[in-house]
Amino acid sequence: MKRQIFTADHDAFRETVRTFLTREVTPHYEQWEKDGIVSRDAWRAAGAQGLLGLAVPEEYGGGGQPDFRYSVVLAEEFTRAGAAGLAVGLHNDIIGPYLTTLATEEQKRRWLPGFCSGETITAIAMTEPGAGSDLQGIRTHAEDAGDHWILNGSKTFISNGILADLVIVVARTTPEGGAHGLSLLVVERGTAGFERGRNLDKIGQKAQDTAELFFHDVRVPKENLLGELNGAFIHLMTHLAQERMNIAVSGIAAAEHLLEITSRYVKEREAFGRPLSKLQHIRFEIAEMATECAVTRAFVDRCIADHAAGELDATHASMAKWWATELQKRVADRCLQLHGGYGYMAEYRVAKAFTDGRIQTIYGGTTEIMKEIIGRSLLD
Repeated sequence: MKRQIFTADHDAFRETVRTFLTREVTPHYEQWEKDGIVSRDAWRAAGAQGLLGLAVPEEYGGGGQPDFRYSVVLAEEFTRAGAAGLAVGLHNDIIGPYLTTLATEEQKRRWLPGFCSGETITAIAMTEPGAGSDLQGIRTHAEDAGDHWILNGSKTFISNGILADLVIVVARTTPEGGAHGLSLLVVERGTAGFERGRNLDKIGQKAQDTAELFFHDVRVPKENLLGELNGAFIHLMTHLAQERMNIAVSGIAAAEHLLEITSRYVKEREAFGRPLSKLQHIRFEIAEMATECAVTRAFVDRCIADHAAGELDATHASMAKWWATELQKRVADRCLQLHGGYGYMAEYRVAKAFTDGRIQTIYGGTTEIMKEIIGRSLLD
């Protein structure tokens, strides 16, 4: 079915993104995977091309375009290119809204120009060794010391953790406040006591630097409080719907792309003297995946349209994230199986997609957490 959510401007932007990927990303990606990190030059190139800070007002160096569909185009094209390492979705759609909606005027002028140019790479530090989706388990804490905070604690699984120049840290500022005693503190590169651990060795997304972060008596200026004191829980809940939609968009785009390359493969690969595509079982497998992708695409596109119109709620964002990423996982497994032994070879796109995509049902809230959110909305 023809998609109805894009205009000619979105189509033109898609061509810009594809050209950028061809010139600035694909030729270098294999080396980035070996290095375990993306070159800073790529971030600056993305900024120069206008791919960073799409929703940031023009006065701060951004694109001035809050239309989420442009972010959808970016997510889809980066997914199809297998280029998760250059985490523009994290930068634009997860961290960007915190800076544009919560920052003071002084903070915006200090941080947003570099955010848009690619000179300032960002991360958000929420997960801890003993606390993932449970915000009440966060132990990183900050003590009020007059004109600054004293921050102590550690975080793990932080995307962009090695490269990040600006880290939004979720920290406990009221000991007895539970999930409502948390605040967002911005820690900048070079701050004394802020240390990075190892670049974690993951099974997939090898080019995406993911690190442990440590805070030892870090002095965070009071001017680096982002949003309201003890208001982090509300701030985080407000912006999670967009994060989950970004993940859902990548999920269905990955599933569709895997279906495309597998359909081509079974037409070319022969067994018992004829193409695999002539075997009924193979045809049924492709038919099932194509139908699942089409149904999921219709739902995700509806959620995209609702979000662009400011009408998407947390329940439907959770549905989209759960369903699209679980579909991606199933399709990746089935497509790898249809490739046979070649599917297990790292040089084949299906093998890379299998390992790169496995995290999708985990970060941004696990499938189990998504079901809990949906269940509560229906039954509480």
